Amino acid sequence: MASRHRSHRDPMSGRRGYPAEGPYGRAPPPIPRPHIPHHSAVLEEQIDLQRAEMRRLVEDNRRLLDDRVALQRDLEAAKEDLRRMNHAIGDIRADHELRTTELLQKGMKLEVDLRATEPLKNEVVQLRAEVKKLNNVKQDLAGKVQTLTQDVARLQADNQQINLLQSQTDGLHQDLMRARSMVDYEKKANIEFMEQRQSMEKNLVSMAREVEKLRAELASTDGRHWSAGGPYGTNFASSEGGFLAPYAEGYGVHLGASEKAPQYGTGAASRKAHEKPRMKRR
Repeated sequence: MASRHRSHRDPMSGRRGYPAEGPYGRAPPPIPRPHIPHHSAVLEEQIDLQRAEMRRLVEDNRRLLDDRVALQRDLEAAKEDLRRMNHAIGDIRADHELRTTELLQKGMKLEVDLRATEPLKNEVVQLRAEVKKLNNVKQDLAGKVQTLTQDVARLQADNQQINLLQSQTDGLHQDLMRARSMVDYEKKANIEFMEQRQSMEKNLVSMAREVEKLRAELASTDGRHWSAGGPYGTNFASSEGGFLAPYAEGYGVHLGASEKAPQYGTGAASRKAHEKPRMKRR
């Protein structure tokens, strides 16, 4: 309604009978590409972080395996030392029992001899002191046996810790498998994203071709209207001419006001409205 009272500039004035250079005579402006968020950089950063975490887990697993091997070696060495100590303790006990038996027999004999002879009392006292000393040695050996028993208990506790480390290693292995599955999933998602991006680029190329075709059709239609206008340049698509262009309302182009109307229709909203059914069909 407002365009009926506007004065349109005659495109033929000042051109000496030649049509004015409209927007269709110049090169088309570049089609703006849609802004695509850089999700690939974020995904690559996450993948790098997960790879670093996986390398750290592998290094920890290797370190735990080395510690386990070292602990097993220490355990075997401790078991071997324990066996040697047990054999030594058995030999010491047998020797001690043998010596104790000999000393007892000797003491009994000395007592018999003491009864027989008085001068042997000093020797008996000395032998008793030696028996006391051997008892002290026995107590020392008993303390050593107790210490060895504590060492065996500590080694058993270390063995239980090895089992705990084994369970933790299994847990880390499971975490590593889950991390690998997550990385595979992220790779698949990245591939799907690239496929969607390629399909969107193909859609944009096809839409650009369709826009070029529509522009060619509009240019040919515009040429026919100029030829039908006669030498006086009557614009049949204007409100004063009484005729409307067949594609003017469909694409938002008013042939009588080409300088003020948009060049590609109603804007980005119309292109998005055309893009959505195309994306659904693909």
